[in-house]
Amino acid sequence: MYEQFFDTSTLFNINLGTLAIVTVLCLVSDRRRTFDRIVVGSVTAFLLVNYLLWRSTSTLPEFKPELASVWPYCFFAFELLTVTYTLFSIVVLTRSSDHSERANRGEAKLRRSPAVPAVDIFIATYNEGLDVLEKTIVAALAVDYPNFKVWVLDDTRRDWLRSFCEEVGAHYLTRPDNTHAKAGNLNNGLQATAALTNAPYILVLDADFAPQRNILMRTIGLFDSPDIGVVQTPQFYYNADPIQYNLRSTECWVDEQRVFFDVFQPAKDAWGAAFCVGTSFVVRRDLLNLIGGFPTGTVTEDIHLTYRLLPRGYKTRWLNERLSVGLSAEGLPEYITQRSRWCLGTIQVALLPDGPFRGKGFAFMHRLHYLHGMLHWFSRPFILMMLVAPLLYWYLGIPSIYTNPAEFLAYGTPALLAFWFYSSWISGSRTLPVFTEVTQIVAALTVSATLASALLRPFGRPFKVTNKGLDRSRVVVHAKLAGFFGSLIVLSSLGLVRSLLDNPGAPGFAFNVVWTAIALALYLVSLLVCIELPRPRKEERFPFDATARLNVNGIEFPGNTRDLSCSGVGMICGRARDIPDGAEGWVKIEPAGWVACRVVRHQGDFIGLEFNHIKATRHALIRLLFSETPVNLASKAKRRMALARLLQRAFLG
Repeated sequence: MYEQFFDTSTLFNINLGTLAIVTVLCLVSDRRRTFDRIVVGSVTAFLLVNYLLWRSTSTLPEFKPELASVWPYCFFAFELLTVTYTLFSIVVLTRSSDHSERANRGEAKLRRSPAVPAVDIFIATYNEGLDVLEKTIVAALAVDYPNFKVWVLDDTRRDWLRSFCEEVGAHYLTRPDNTHAKAGNLNNGLQATAALTNAPYILVLDADFAPQRNILMRTIGLFDSPDIGVVQTPQFYYNADPIQYNLRSTECWVDEQRVFFDVFQPAKDAWGAAFCVGTSFVVRRDLLNLIGGFPTGTVTEDIHLTYRLLPRGYKTRWLNERLSVGLSAEGLPEYITQRSRWCLGTIQVALLPDGPFRGKGFAFMHRLHYLHGMLHWFSRPFILMMLVAPLLYWYLGIPSIYTNPAEFLAYGTPALLAFWFYSSWISGSRTLPVFTEVTQIVAALTVSATLASALLRPFGRPFKVTNKGLDRSRVVVHAKLAGFFGSLIVLSSLGLVRSLLDNPGAPGFAFNVVWTAIALALYLVSLLVCIELPRPRKEERFPFDATARLNVNGIEFPGNTRDLSCSGVGMICGRARDIPDGAEGWVKIEPAGWVACRVVRHQGDFIGLEFNHIKATRHALIRLLFSETPVNLASKAKRRMALARLLQRAFLG
């Protein structure tokens, strides 16, 4: 169509110029300003829409009832769905919210008040061990708020946990069965505490999420508006997820959910459409009673809760502050299972009679935002289609896009680069090519299967808990998934070589060579993620800089801590060489005091100490580390370091 007015060279120059405008705007604009978000987003959207128009008018064959024709149309249909989701996201991200100043006023008011509203803290647990639960319970008991009680809701009925709760001062509740999984467990706690405390607010924590000391002071004050039903805070993690860890990029690549929590949810909040995410949120008890408790019937009671309250006029307020820290999915199977559950839950809520599409009382904007969330999952199959597209060309001679490199360079490349630049800009450097794609690729197969099965049988599936705290001390190869990516590497390489030898001048050959080269890089990185590296430390270490004193045989050695965990400390000491390996002594770390320890490692002036402490000291360390947790993971992508770590992982192991 466009060639009627411009030749390919002219169109290339137009799109390249627009791309240059996007690049400059990303460098000089401030993503915190709404006007800048609109301008940068609009120019990016122009290139994407221009690309779609080209794809729809110039790259599709004549439709015939045969695979060579049907496949390109199917491919374009899912591509259209994915780009539509991207355009929808650009519109959503023209706004953002920040309620920190309002939280400041609320906290100041609470601290001045002679009496504050009571809060029940619910810690829902199923099968987590004490090494996980202990941090959450002890940190919850240390919350800086004068009127609260901690309730451990145990759905595994463990006597040792009951005893632990009695020992530390938490309240223990259980029930005879596991009906409705987590939602049923929370409802049991809601019913039991109604007769005991009937606190007007409930803070819900997953078993592996330790609250920061100020979580209630920061959230309770935001209920000053009568239309606020839930105050939700982001999920932050103190351990690397499988993508970060297996690519050795803990210090230079963010966890996959940071864009959702730090960027999308504040944007949705600005539109009045933020939603509950399952942990670290406060909800009004009277509203839970109004809707009959925490919603059951889906595997995502969190978003379901928001969409039960919205038609009644109550919204979820997003407070974008680090007010809890938890365990990310530690292994790749858990990582994938978690995302499949979210996909299934999103479909289930959408299909409910009182859900956002069929229910009454929802604003049009609420329905649109739920559709946006649905499109996120419906665009996942396109990732798989992109992975297998080169194989169809090399082995069956079926192109996915009927084009040549010059035309794609004129339309596709500017749109793709603009999207990458925009994504990095709007997210505050929380996206990175290859890394961002791989986080989606590794789960795409299972999520796509879940999506397909959910459309056929959405209900009646069991709630799958994300396992935490398992043994991660050895290398684990996930054979099926690794075999899938390994097969793609072998088949793509063989197909490319065969075509190079037999028919290098075939239509679309050059274009698919470039496509295959990019795909091979993504296959390889995805394969690396499937080979899980050992995590020898059971306890995560945090940066911790403080003066310390080590006492060995009555001789004191002054120094400074470098990192700290509940099981040990790294210390810089100028007289480290005077301390023998295996020596036992005491180290003083404020405010934990003197802790019994043993020297387990020497490296120049660095000493590694292993603690041999009693329970009271361990709990003091937990309060020190998990009530005001130091940041120990990357919060922004560091491009050069990430690339260097990726190359190191690929070629040096």
